[in-house]
Amino acid sequence: MKKNFRFSDHPEFENPSMIIGWGRDSGKVSTKVIEFLNEKLKGKSFCEIEPEGFFPFASIAIENDIACFPENRFYYCRRKDLVIFKGNEPRFEQYKFLNTITDLAQNFFRIKEFYTISGTISLETHTGPRKLSAVFNQRQIQEQNRGYGLLDMDWEGPPAISSYLLWIAESRGIPGVSLWPHVPFYMAAGEDLQAVKQTLSFLDKKFNLGLDLRELDKHISEQNTKIDRLREQDSEIDKYISMLEGELSLSEQEQLELTIKVTELLGENS
Repeated sequence: MKKNFRFSDHPEFENPSMIIGWGRDSGKVSTKVIEFLNEKLKGKSFCEIEPEGFFPFASIAIENDIACFPENRFYYCRRKDLVIFKGNEPRFEQYKFLNTITDLAQNFFRIKEFYTISGTISLETHTGPRKLSAVFNQRQIQEQNRGYGLLDMDWEGPPAISSYLLWIAESRGIPGVSLWPHVPFYMAAGEDLQAVKQTLSFLDKKFNLGLDLRELDKHISEQNTKIDRLREQDSEIDKYISMLEGELSLSEQEQLELTIKVTELLGENS
């Protein structure tokens, strides 16, 4: 059988946990969380999944005149009990792709559990605390995560890629948790750094990572200040956010106007 992966190094692990982040999610939460972890924990790539058969070459994104190829890499850091995966959702052969991840995790790394990260769109506002929901594939790991402030996920719709991965992991007896930080809908197209911090805070406590999250506070404050100024300058936007703060619903048009204005605002000079 043809291998779908390639090793560039062979680090040693001690029954590690794996943290998985998917690109292009709501609020760029998983992307930012994985980047932060790799930077602070000095993550180094040691294995990657080959894109052939999973991604069409015609779908390669161009950002700032640079071709962005699908990235599906595993990272190790100074800790031997942690593997980090940064990936893109495959366009083809999703089941085979997820089985490749699980094969590597089970047979090469011998992981004890999965933690996936995917932002979910919420009607909550940026002015309130971010919620962090979770889905578990085993009762035991759900009990192990009591006391961390995780909420039960309430969702109706097609399964997400993280849900498929949990199902495959459960069939092999691997505990798994899918984390879903809540992102205000009008920040979903940009970066929700408060949701990033909320997710990192959980992982920091869960795995005793010793992360210093204070540097995020400055950027969160800058985001909030920009939106505050927009509210001062645009009475309609202030009204929309005030309605959401009062748990009142907006029309589709009002939601669209709010999303466009905030996305444009936070995208400036980013």
